[in-house]
Amino acid sequence: MLVDSHCHLDFPDFAEERDAVVERAAAAGIWMMVTISTRVKRFESVLSVAAAYENVFCSVGTHPHNAGEETDVTTDELIRLSTHPKVVAVGEAGLDYFYDRSPRDVQAVVFRRHIAAARETGLPLVIHSRDADADMEAILRDERGKGAFPFILHCFSSGQALARVGVELGGYVSFSGILTFKKSEELREIAKSIPHDRLLVETDAPYLAPVPFRGKRNEPAYVAHTAAVLAETIDMSAEDVAALTTTNFFRCFAKVPPAPAGAA
Repeated sequence: MLVDSHCHLDFPDFAEERDAVVERAAAAGIWMMVTISTRVKRFESVLSVAAAYENVFCSVGTHPHNAGEETDVTTDELIRLSTHPKVVAVGEAGLDYFYDRSPRDVQAVVFRRHIAAARETGLPLVIHSRDADADMEAILRDERGKGAFPFILHCFSSGQALARVGVELGGYVSFSGILTFKKSEELREIAKSIPHDRLLVETDAPYLAPVPFRGKRNEPAYVAHTAAVLAETIDMSAEDVAALTTTNFFRCFAKVPPAPAGAA
C-alpha cells in the first residue's frame, strides 16, 4: 500500500473525472490520499472532496501565493476549521520567492500563523518552500524555539542545508515526481541523506508528473513511480519503500485512522 501525502483533487483539472482518478489510484495500490488546501476561503470545496471518499482526507491553509489575499485568516480560524474529522493537516503554507505572488513579509506573517496552528493542534504543517532556504531555516528555528510543531517539507526541491535543518527540527521530507527527472541527480543525493523514518512520497497532482508521464497531468496513481525511483535511490525494494513511507505517513498524519485490514 502507498499513500499520496499531497495532491489537489479539488482543482478543476479533476472535475470531470474525479471518481475515476480515485479509482485508478486504488487500482495502483494507492489506498489513501490527502488533498491539500491552498485558500482558506475555498476550504469548503476542499472539504467536500475529502468528505466524498472514505480514503481521502484534507488540510486547511493558505498557500504563499495566496497569502496576500488572506491576511485576515487568523490562527484561531485555522484551529477551528481543523477540528473537522477529515482535516488531518494545516497548510500548505510557507515561502515562495520564485514567483513572489505575495509580498515576502506577508508570506512570513501568514506562515507563522500556520505554524502556531500546527503547534496548538498537533497536526502536521505542510510547508511550501521555493527559493527561500535561508529565510525558511530562520523562521523554522525561531518558531521551534517557541515550542515543537510537526511539519513536512513538501515537494522537496531545496538544498541539502534545508533538508538537514528540517530533519534536525523533527520534520519529514516529502519527494514528488521531481525526484524522477533526469537532471535531479542532486535531489536524489539529498534523498539518500534523509533518515528513512522521515521520508514521504507525494504527487502534488495535477502538477509535476513523474517519468514516464512528465509533461502530462499528474494524478495520485502516479505516486508509485516516484516511490519506485526513491527505492532505487536508497537501495531498497519497492515493497519496502511502500511499507516505509506508509508507516511514516501514519506516524506524521496521526489523526488519520488506520487503514482497514486488507486495504493493501
